[in-house]
Amino acid sequence: MTLFGLDSDEVRAAVERVEPSGTPGDVADAFARAAWSGIAEPGDGTAGFLVSAAGASAALTMLVERWSVSRISAALGASGGMDDVETQVEQALARWLPRVDSRLTMRSLALAAACGATLLVPGSALWPERLEELGPHAPLALWVRGRTDVLPATAYSIALVGARAATGYGEHVAIEAGSGLVGRGFAIVSGAAYGIDGMAHRAALASEGTTVAFLAGGVDRPYPSGHSALIGRIIETGAVISEVPCGGAPSKWRFLQRNRLIAAVSDATVVLEAGWRSGSLNTAGHAAALGRPLGAVPGPITSAASAGCHRLIREYDAVCVTSVDEMAELAGVVESATQAPRLGERSSDEVRALDALSVRSARSAADVAVRSGLPVDTVRSLLGLMELDGFVAQRPDGWVYLPKSR
Repeated sequence: MTLFGLDSDEVRAAVERVEPSGTPGDVADAFARAAWSGIAEPGDGTAGFLVSAAGASAALTMLVERWSVSRISAALGASGGMDDVETQVEQALARWLPRVDSRLTMRSLALAAACGATLLVPGSALWPERLEELGPHAPLALWVRGRTDVLPATAYSIALVGARAATGYGEHVAIEAGSGLVGRGFAIVSGAAYGIDGMAHRAALASEGTTVAFLAGGVDRPYPSGHSALIGRIIETGAVISEVPCGGAPSKWRFLQRNRLIAAVSDATVVLEAGWRSGSLNTAGHAAALGRPLGAVPGPITSAASAGCHRLIREYDAVCVTSVDEMAELAGVVESATQAPRLGERSSDEVRALDALSVRSARSAADVAVRSGLPVDTVRSLLGLMELDGFVAQRPDGWVYLPKSR
């Protein structure tokens, strides 16, 4: 028995090697979506419409069997939702047909299995539901390296993006933002690029938080190559994701389309430092188009590296954010007047102790003392008092910080 011109048993074996453990997937649909991820470029709305209307497997069959434009259009005609169907299908087939080769899909699946990547499809329990808000431009499949179990953490996440040519100021802001937001329970989403992206990921990792990176090429090809070690660290504790199959090369178009996933999957997007034409403004545009909260950190008015942030604030209604608390507020995390005082109203020693704590990882009083630079006895006293206020809690293995609002 054959499937898309291949032995069905071989197809099943290839798919099962990259599906999440215990996921009862439809082999034909999973293979078809894997194929479509290599046939259509990211964000191809015509492909999204066709797969949504006909199903991934049926849509791939149309290409494998070389259906005519009129036959495909007739099959879609009753479904509606796409203007001038024949013209769009004709143009799309010219793009897709040169890439239709089931053997290439098998190669992508083999590369994914070799590097330990997982194939995720819509409907999976791990699929980030927010991506569906992209409509026909939503990814048809995702390739993931790392811990797929952290993907639900993107439901409480903030995207931190900015210029590759970051200044010392921008890197400092990225470190403060990444570590501070992780301490408040957020996952950090970014693009693993040089500059701001890389510093945001590093800060999250250093604070033992969750961070997720979206790549423009295959997850088996860390890019930029200078960040191979960083991407490897993200894979160990978080996740690296792409909608391009393994073996796929990054390109300018794919970077721009990758940005829409960063914006779509996050509660809010914050641009930490950006020049007038920085690529991070593209991510900001996607966030604004999706109705996601958008923030921008101001910089010196004489700094060209912050001109893009000032442009977002002035021309695109981005919220000016100057602290981690204000970034958290973008995602709806606001303390009410009936709750304990804000961090800014607490003593400097209390703030230092809180900054040394984590939401997820319990830390001993001695560890907090080392991280905060306070005497152990002082830390123990502060932790006891702040436990009464509900800012911290003691667990069997140490102390954790409790965000006041989620």
